Order: sequence, then C-alpha cells, then structure tokens
Amino acid sequence: MQIERITHDPAVMGGKPCIRGLRVTVGAVLGLLACGKSRERILQAYPYLEPEDINAVLAYAAWRLEEREEPLVIA
Repeated sequence: MQIERITHDPAVMGGKPCIRGLRVTVGAVLGLLACGKSRERILQAYPYLEPEDINAVLAYAAWRLEEREEPLVIA
C-alpha cells in the first residue's frame, strides 16, 4: 500500500507526516502540486524522492480527508 511510505516521527519535522522518514513533508509536496508544479519538476527538485512517493502523498491526503474526527466529550 502506498500510504506505508508516509511516516510520523516526533524527531523529524516535529512529527508532521513525511515521506519515508525524509525531511520532506506531505504538506510541502501537496502545496507544490496545488501550485501547479508537475510531478517531474518535483522529482527534479527533490532527487531523492521516487514517483511512488508522490502517489503516496496523494493517497495519504485522500485517506485523511475521509477520516472523521470526533471531539472528546468528558462528562
């Protein structure tokens, strides 16, 4: 599954979701895509990323949007 490429480590980028433990956040890649940067341009800018990493970013973002967060109610 692509989402396994996304990691969370409090010691890396403050625990933000990153790609394969690298210091590249899901948000950074999503932002580049949202600004119209092509996959090819992103891979040129970050040569240590792989095409599957961009797929993982998109899959992770879609998965997170489908999650429901319920407020904790303490009675």
